Amino acid sequence: MAEPFRPAALYRLLAWMSPSYPVGAFSYSHGLEWAVETGDITSAATLVDWLDLVIGAGSGLADATFFVHAHRATLAGDRQALAEVAELALAFQPSRERRLETTAQGNAFMLAAEAAWPADGLALIRAAWGDAVAYPVAAGCATAAHGIDETVALHAFLHAVTANLVSAAVRLVPLGQTDGQRVLAALEPLVEATAGLAAQTALDDIGGHALRSDIASMRHETQYTRLFRS
Repeated sequence: MAEPFRPAALYRLLAWMSPSYPVGAFSYSHGLEWAVETGDITSAATLVDWLDLVIGAGSGLADATFFVHAHRATLAGDRQALAEVAELALAFQPSRERRLETTAQGNAFMLAAEAAWPADGLALIRAAWGDAVAYPVAAGCATAAHGIDETVALHAFLHAVTANLVSAAVRLVPLGQTDGQRVLAALEPLVEATAGLAAQTALDDIGGHALRSDIASMRHETQYTRLFRS
């Protein structure tokens, strides 16, 4: 049984979801770079509007749902279910850059976890899926393998994703660090709501309507000046 408030569980979550964890998240903007260049995002307020849709109804919700199902499949030792989650998480990427973003981070997460934080459950994803691993699937598997409560782990994952996007925007717009924290604080209720919805969403029901974010990731591929890989 997972124990949500063990000191070891908290320690590992803080390590894995920290910007210092070597997944290279700082290299990706998730299409934000294009949105800033085109004038969609020019301020803290417009950043909140953009991320509200991405996290609540786009890739944020989808990734949170993949995380939940990967976590549950790992706890159950269900290789087939885990393979289905891993496959769908890759198929759901709308562009080449977004696939690179999730697989590069997912593979880096797995390599770091296997090297520094080994656990028997980590081998399940390797046995179930021989291809690249999406970031939410890797994180869901690792947290389950270490017995970390699903709800706590999911909130930590969503915070890490949201904080990285805010950090990218702080550098791109640019915004001040305090404005970045205001944006992160404003999105706290949304992150909680997204986690709750993801916990109740079946894989067959995953969808999204953050289409401009998806288009941004496609347009970024041919953007003339780029600081980020997506």
